[in-house]
Amino acid sequence: MSAGPFVDTVARSGAWANPSRAALLALLIALMLLGLSWELWLAPTGSRALALKVLPLAWPLVGIWAWRLASVRALSLLVWLYVAEGAMRASTERGVSAQLAWLELLLCALLFAACVLHIRSRAEPVPG
Repeated sequence: MSAGPFVDTVARSGAWANPSRAALLALLIALMLLGLSWELWLAPTGSRALALKVLPLAWPLVGIWAWRLASVRALSLLVWLYVAEGAMRASTERGVSAQLAWLELLLCALLFAACVLHIRSRAEPVPG
């Protein structure tokens, strides 16, 4: 009797799978908290509806928690939307908002690096 695909995936994971998954979860939650606190308390733009920008990050969060490699791959693409927002706001805004934009860029860069490490650690070796 098989223990299921979850256990099989975990068993085949590389040595970096656990630390990279922990980094993914921590960085993703940090990016979500930054987005929420930025738009709701730290430097609100007047429309609290902008806090909804973190909603797309909830989908990969659930998938990463469940060890789904497809969620990590999707996150590695999704993170570039937040890079674009951070770059635009870092170059056009002043004060606290610009500093938060630079922090967003840093978190996105670290998150993308964690995605790459995680995907590479779980990749099947090519026979040959």
